Amino acid sequence: MELLYFTVAAIALYFVSDWIVDRIEHVAGRRFEHRTLLFFAIIFALGMVFFWLIRMLTDGP
Repeated sequence: MELLYFTVAAIALYFVSDWIVDRIEHVAGRRFEHRTLLFFAIIFALGMVFFWLIRMLTDGP
């Protein structure tokens, strides 16, 4: 069951991170040249938090 939680979280994180990057670019008024680095930083940070939460809530090791 834990695998399902991680999979759903990963899919959600992808779309949320993309939305956040789009919002940041919209506020800046331009597309960033190194958009993928910003996307990676956001998905990495959110992933660490969400995966830690999943581990804590499912009593993982």
